[in-house]
Amino acid sequence: MNEQEYLAKYDKNAYLSPLVTVDGVLFTYHEETLKVLIVERANYPNKGMWGLPGGFIDETQDKTLEHAILRKLKEKTGIIPPYIEQLCTIGNDSRDKRGWSVTVCYTALIAYQACQHNIDSVESAKWVTIDEIENMPLAFDHNELYRQARERLKQKSLYSIVPGFALPDVFTLTELQRVHEVLIGKTLQKKSFRRRLEQADLLIDTGEKRQETGRPANLYRLKPESADYRFIRNLEF
Repeated sequence: MNEQEYLAKYDKNAYLSPLVTVDGVLFTYHEETLKVLIVERANYPNKGMWGLPGGFIDETQDKTLEHAILRKLKEKTGIIPPYIEQLCTIGNDSRDKRGWSVTVCYTALIAYQACQHNIDSVESAKWVTIDEIENMPLAFDHNELYRQARERLKQKSLYSIVPGFALPDVFTLTELQRVHEVLIGKTLQKKSFRRRLEQADLLIDTGEKRQETGRPANLYRLKPESADYRFIRNLEF
């Protein structure tokens, strides 16, 4: 028997396989606070509970894990993030009541988008603040997935300008500093923060202004290469 003949006769159902899913932890900065996207389950198990958007991989539709999470996000929330990164993989015999389960979790920080569900397995979709989600019992092990994503985001905020991707296309320096502070959980020194930004040359001055308290503030947007930039030292408090 050659390999082609072996594969033609191979029965993948001859062996027990775990349930395989993808989940997404999406963050945004909206109404001056950090928010997370969650959905209300319409089916068992955990019917009526809130959890992270995600679902089963579909071999007929999904060519990659990234295809799977983007498809599930679109179906369950109506949101398609401009980028998504893999956070972790968790598998055990207790996280899902239906059986041995593996999930590949993804995370992203995106500008605010309105959400709406497009599938019967979801009762509702909404953004909640990080204060709200800390006190919510989520389905499966989604509280742990959220905490891992939150810690990853906090660390990235210390050495990169990634928090800027949670803002609209144009923003003020005050808004950029504020989203960093929310993610890090501490106040940054204004002069030091702006000096580091200027030295790194990560922003484009649009030439436009927005009225803020006291005087008009310049509006900026991120340079494309900003996503990959890393400060040599963490941002100072």
